[in-house]
Amino acid sequence: MMNESRRSKAHFDWFLAALAVALAAFGVLSVSVATFSTSAETEDTLLNYIVASYYGLRQAIFFLISPIVIGFVTFFPHDFIRRRSQVFYLFACFLLMIALGGKAAGVKAWIDTVWGYTLQPSEFVKLACIITTAKYLEKTDNPLGTVKSTLRLALLMGIPWALTLLQGETGSVLVMIFTFAVMMYFGGIRLKVMGGIIAAGVLVLIILYGVIMASGIDDYRITRILSFVNPELVDANATYQVTQSKIAIGSGGLSGIGTFVQGSFSQLDYVPEDYTDFIYSTIGEAFGFWGSLSVLGAYLLMILRMGYLAFFTQERFGQMVILGVMGMMLFHVFQNVAMTIGLMPITGIPLPFLSYGGSNLVTNMAGIGLVLNMVMNRSVTSMKGLTPQTRVKGRYTG
Repeated sequence: MMNESRRSKAHFDWFLAALAVALAAFGVLSVSVATFSTSAETEDTLLNYIVASYYGLRQAIFFLISPIVIGFVTFFPHDFIRRRSQVFYLFACFLLMIALGGKAAGVKAWIDTVWGYTLQPSEFVKLACIITTAKYLEKTDNPLGTVKSTLRLALLMGIPWALTLLQGETGSVLVMIFTFAVMMYFGGIRLKVMGGIIAAGVLVLIILYGVIMASGIDDYRITRILSFVNPELVDANATYQVTQSKIAIGSGGLSGIGTFVQGSFSQLDYVPEDYTDFIYSTIGEAFGFWGSLSVLGAYLLMILRMGYLAFFTQERFGQMVILGVMGMMLFHVFQNVAMTIGLMPITGIPLPFLSYGGSNLVTNMAGIGLVLNMVMNRSVTSMKGLTPQTRVKGRYTG
């Protein structure tokens, strides 16, 4: 049996990197299936279909950049990441403020760059918040133990969350809140304190919901919630997207109808945004139940692998970063898949590695790079005498 010191040694985790690259490659195929053009005269080859798809080709370009992103972040100076977390935090907040000046589809969340490409700062701020929270937890085994520390952390997280919320990116804020909660739990927060925070948060949301409903504001976020709670309260157009998504997934059956099929829901654009937030409906239609299950299995392996790597990482900062990235991926996958099959409200959260978008793909690859960086720079010198429970909870002083 592999001893603890071997499982805890520094190394480049090829398994995790391979999973990320494989999912991203499958994402290029999925985006191409969702957006292929039947008007283009091409030979029936995968490469030609990708090239003939505008979004498929752009996603392929993002995919080719991915190994560079992973390599850059993986071999970025670990000490700089740990000691200069404020640099990433301030830069992310700066990008968020710039994005407030732009607007797309009612959401001020993108920065125009070159050649028609845009940058979505709310994706990158997720990693900045993870690094900042990890740095905070490195110095204490009792998060929110004092009023001063509570106010400090509330201010640190409140600024990027508020800026992201002002952009209309409610889904990204939910991701950051869940990630923060995961890191706090494993960082050693008392369950009574966490329960109180959750209760207070629910109360605030109920109050805000009541105020918005009483004011009669026509807000698309409220419409999404109402369409989920009771579809009869909203116009049929509000439930059209998720209804079409469920039909597309169901039409795939067990083995799917195949890729690049004329007359499919994907080809006829029956599912809005089926190449971005609703890419899972395209996968369900083309590859069926078994294909969809395989994708979920790959995500499960990735999340479990990160949990395993965190369990055997003794450095508190590195452990918290890994758990933060794990929490971010977990919420993205759960929320995205659940909303496409009608189990959760629509929030505009993309599916990691698979949904179209350069900012999303680069952020996820950078997240994997961060995990690999933490694993490559860990040591086992202070692992002795630590029980698995204290390592996972983060209640040790190493």
